[in-house]
Amino acid sequence: MITTTHTDGLTVHAEQRGSGPDVLLLAGLGDPLEVWQAQLDGLSDRYRLTAIDNRGVGRTPLPDAPLTVAGMADDAAAALAALGVERAHVAGFSGGSAIAQELALRHPGLVDSLVLMSTWGRADAYFSSMLASWRRMVATATDDRSMLEAFYLWIYTRRAHEDGTVAAFIDEALAFPHPQPAEAFIAQVDAFAAHDALDRLGAIVVPTLVMAGGHDLATPPALGRAVADRIPGALFEVIEGEAHQPFQEVPDRWNHRVDAFWREVGRRA
Repeated sequence: MITTTHTDGLTVHAEQRGSGPDVLLLAGLGDPLEVWQAQLDGLSDRYRLTAIDNRGVGRTPLPDAPLTVAGMADDAAAALAALGVERAHVAGFSGGSAIAQELALRHPGLVDSLVLMSTWGRADAYFSSMLASWRRMVATATDDRSMLEAFYLWIYTRRAHEDGTVAAFIDEALAFPHPQPAEAFIAQVDAFAAHDALDRLGAIVVPTLVMAGGHDLATPPALGRAVADRIPGALFEVIEGEAHQPFQEVPDRWNHRVDAFWREVGRRA
């Protein structure tokens, strides 16, 4: 475990593991860095992986200043600098993919490649309504378990609900010693709802892989394809049968794909 400090005094919590080419992992709404456990375990024999808690999640506090995706991208850049990472492959899912977009736009010298999982470039009406419902959900939930049960209906496959995977994830989240306060969840929702990089994505010049779950309710493939269409040379792939977080549900398959992508980027370099 490593703790890094942002230049404005914010303490950003990070974990770094493994050796090899550098990879930065950026989590989504409400998720601490532990959401990447299968990648920290499964890829650290080939890469030096850095995962961080975004503002308002896990061990990184929510400051008084307004929360923005650009600010979280700057936090990621500062964390890399504090850890002595000059450049990295960057992988982000959902809200983390929005942060990854901004990181590549604001700090292009830090980014070797992008993996954008379950991404979007601009909210449409459905996406905006979904985030508004999540905002109300966390504000009105009777307890943390009922909130997670409702939230995870959007996130995981029917298979994961049937086979007990989701129940296990809920138990893990409830046992986590650094729960996210409702106000921090709402602040993140508002920041991600305001994310709009679609018209700027053409400025991203690094190799990019955009992936979408074929059964993803939250960020369906059409949103990811719109992102890939704006980034020059980006690859777009649909993971059939999967939902919002296949890196958790089918980690071996997901790890194999991103490993192949990063190896190809390395060969081209």
